[in-house]
Amino acid sequence: MTETGARRAALEMAERNALKLYDRIEELGLIAAGRTETEVEQDIAELARDEFGVSQHWHRRIVRAGSNTITTAGDYPDVRTIEPNDTVYVDLGPVFEAWEADIGRTYSLGADPDKKRLVADLPRVFEIVQQRYRSSPNITGAELYSFARKTAEDAGWIFAGSIAGHVIGEFSHATWPGAKDTSRIGQTNLLPLRRPDHLGRELNWILEIHLADKARTFGGFYERLL
Repeated sequence: MTETGARRAALEMAERNALKLYDRIEELGLIAAGRTETEVEQDIAELARDEFGVSQHWHRRIVRAGSNTITTAGDYPDVRTIEPNDTVYVDLGPVFEAWEADIGRTYSLGADPDKKRLVADLPRVFEIVQQRYRSSPNITGAELYSFARKTAEDAGWIFAGSIAGHVIGEFSHATWPGAKDTSRIGQTNLLPLRRPDHLGRELNWILEIHLADKARTFGGFYERLL
């Protein structure tokens, strides 16, 4: 296997492990009305450590509920208690061995049809944007970000993210040299996404889809390997 193939396989392994962590979060019913975002986050930290051997997370564990689902990872909103009709998103970056995972998933706790539709649309929009990436060998970060925004709008939502993803790799990729803008899928990244990193290796990317209703009263978040 080539170095490119080996690195990709290791990242996919990390993602599979992270998906199993989410499965356990759901099985244990950690996301429930009446619990605070902090309580859920702390339980996830213990679960990741005790059942998955995760001692490092390359970014802080994020749990957002209700109106906080409009906010992004860079925001620090007041902690909310989850309400019965909320959407809740969980954004985790566990490190498995030397490899980073980055998964985001959203839950709709009530029966609101619009919130249920948003949760269903998140992976669908992700797949549309991912297909655009796969079919466009020279696409830039700015171009894919613009396409993600348009796809969200076509689905009846606002694209709530300031970026649509970022580089992923060995821990800690955040210390790699280079301008931050060029390591993100955003409107200021004019470089092709398919290009070598600082060591001449093929870059791997996370695609983030952050949707919100047009009134910006609720949102949801979904991310995986691009």
